[in-house]
Amino acid sequence: MLWIIMGRDVPDSTAARLAARPAHLERLQALHDEGRLRLAGPIPNDPDSAEAGIQGSLIIADFPNRAEATQWAEQDPYCAAKVYASVEVQAFRQVLP
Repeated sequence: MLWIIMGRDVPDSTAARLAARPAHLERLQALHDEGRLRLAGPIPNDPDSAEAGIQGSLIIADFPNRAEATQWAEQDPYCAAKVYASVEVQAFRQVLP
C-alpha cells in the first residue's frame, strides 16, 4: 500500500537540513532502488525564491502497513537532525496515472 509521509520543518531549518541531506537522500535512493518510492521532494516556503527556505518534505512510498511506514519515517535523518517539527503518515490510494 502507498503511504504519504509529510514532514514539517522547524523554523530556520536550512542549516540542519543541508547537513542531514546526504543521508536523507541515501535512504530515499534505497527505497527507489527497491522499487518502492513513487515520489519525494521538498515543499518550498516560496516556489519563486530558493532563499525563502523549505517548510517540509513529501514522500509517497510503498510499505506493507502504517507501522512500517511510520517506523521508516521516524528513522529519517531529518528527524534525528531535528529538521522536522512533526511527521505525519497517511494511507494513499493512487488513481492516476
